[in-house]
Amino acid sequence: MQLKITNVQDLGTALRAVRKSSHVRIDDLASFAGVSKQFMSDLEYGKETIRLGLVLKVLDEIGLHLTVDLPDEAVDRWQRLRQSQAKPQQKD
Repeated sequence: MQLKITNVQDLGTALRAVRKSSHVRIDDLASFAGVSKQFMSDLEYGKETIRLGLVLKVLDEIGLHLTVDLPDEAVDRWQRLRQSQAKPQQKD
């Protein structure tokens, strides 16, 4: 089932539902993902200032994935930006 996530609380609720249905304890998931139990609690309860990089680690560990609905007119620009980021930066 795909869910439209509009805020951190939506994401945290989805994460908590998956974690609990998988019978994974919050401290175990925190340990597997390399984050603190407090971070996990903050994430599951929708703390607005949560760090996205760590959120992505947690989601990957539990098997959840975020997607972005990129407008067609932005696809070419996105591809060019990705290519330029993959190239090593040259120093002057």
